[in-house]
Amino acid sequence: MAGTAEGTAVRYGCTEAEGPSGAATCPQSDQAGHRSPGAQRVAVLGQGYVGLPLALRAVQVGYDVVGFDTDAGRVGRLQAGQSYVEDVPAGLLQAALKGGRYKPTSSPGDLAGFDVALITVPTPLKEGVPDLSYVQDAGRELGPYLRPGSLVVLESTTYPGTTEELLAAVLERASGGLRAGEDYYLGYSPERIDPGNRRFGLANTPKVVSGVGEASLKAVEHFYGSLVETTVAVPRPREAELAKLIENTFRHVNIALVNELAIFAADLGVDIWAALDAAATKPFGFMRFEPGPGVGGHCLPIDPSYLSWHIRNSLSRSFRFVELANDVNDHMPDYVVQRIMMALNSAGKAVKGSRALLLGVTYKKNTSDMRESPAIAVAQRLLRLGAQVHYVDSHVDGADVASKEPRLVRAELSASVLATADAVVVMADHDDVDYELVSSAARYVFDTRHRCRGPAVEHL
Repeated sequence: MAGTAEGTAVRYGCTEAEGPSGAATCPQSDQAGHRSPGAQRVAVLGQGYVGLPLALRAVQVGYDVVGFDTDAGRVGRLQAGQSYVEDVPAGLLQAALKGGRYKPTSSPGDLAGFDVALITVPTPLKEGVPDLSYVQDAGRELGPYLRPGSLVVLESTTYPGTTEELLAAVLERASGGLRAGEDYYLGYSPERIDPGNRRFGLANTPKVVSGVGEASLKAVEHFYGSLVETTVAVPRPREAELAKLIENTFRHVNIALVNELAIFAADLGVDIWAALDAAATKPFGFMRFEPGPGVGGHCLPIDPSYLSWHIRNSLSRSFRFVELANDVNDHMPDYVVQRIMMALNSAGKAVKGSRALLLGVTYKKNTSDMRESPAIAVAQRLLRLGAQVHYVDSHVDGADVASKEPRLVRAELSASVLATADAVVVMADHDDVDYELVSSAARYVFDTRHRCRGPAVEHL
């Protein structure tokens, strides 16, 4: 075993083994059934919607945590106790800082001495091709501090084979030759964070876990067993990587189905929402999905394309369901603008010079997440057509919106603001909006989320 002394006790998780290739014996649960932390120092690379909740959950259960992010501005806000993730209350962050158990940093040297490292960095698409540079950079940052018996887990969404082939190779080079599954533990556990979900959070959402070899799997399972209520082990990282893509592709395809149905239903004079209500009464064989102005976040606009790209690149075949779903969902903002144009035309108004008010600019309700938001796409299309576009959204910071589209003007919801708009467009149906006021005060409402009722309201 390169770099591992025979008989060395494993630093993380499974104790008294001869390194990851030895026969590991995992710590037992206590009398209450809780597994105690087996490592003292956890490094979480990436402090966004996934990494920050994960870091603070690790603090809650007793780990010392380094929260690493290359964005110095983001780190500065964390150091000041300012949470930019709605699922992480500022009080929780401040308590972790005050207790000295959580250290936000942008200095790679602070990663030294980690026992467990969790990689939660972005995996975007660039011109339709997966960009794994952030994962590679994270591996290069960790490598010099990787020690025999340490545990590294990738959580970022990616295609099957990334953990075992790409990340393991980066870590081996950066560490001077340590091999996954022989000298240290390596695994994959896909994130399942749903921003704004008040029912299912990190702790009570089952966590899929995997490892490179049996000992790595046990180490990964033990670590996450200290964070969450339920772990679900799968044979290898590539099955776990595919599982994440299946989850999101399933949603992407079914949302595309109802989006296209919504377009056809409108042309046929059928109420798609009433039809969905009726279908949802069936107690078996049906799962409800709802139409909307497009898809946003990382999961739906990007993740299925990772799978489609990997199949095309590896098998020279097309994943037609994903490509069709992409086509439908990507064009929903165009359809929303078309419906607004038609409504304005019926009222004798041109889009140019009209005043549009968007309610919600995030990609989903009750969150500040604007990643790939269809609201921004709709706003940009209306602006190109010459409309004045304002927005109402209490969940977002004005500077964050300006970074996406500087021409958007913030407004506060009121009867007068609603009455002066030529078109009010419900994009993200945040629960803190008075939809009765919207329905009664606005001259025209195009509601993509089915929250408003009244003679001035038109639904997607």
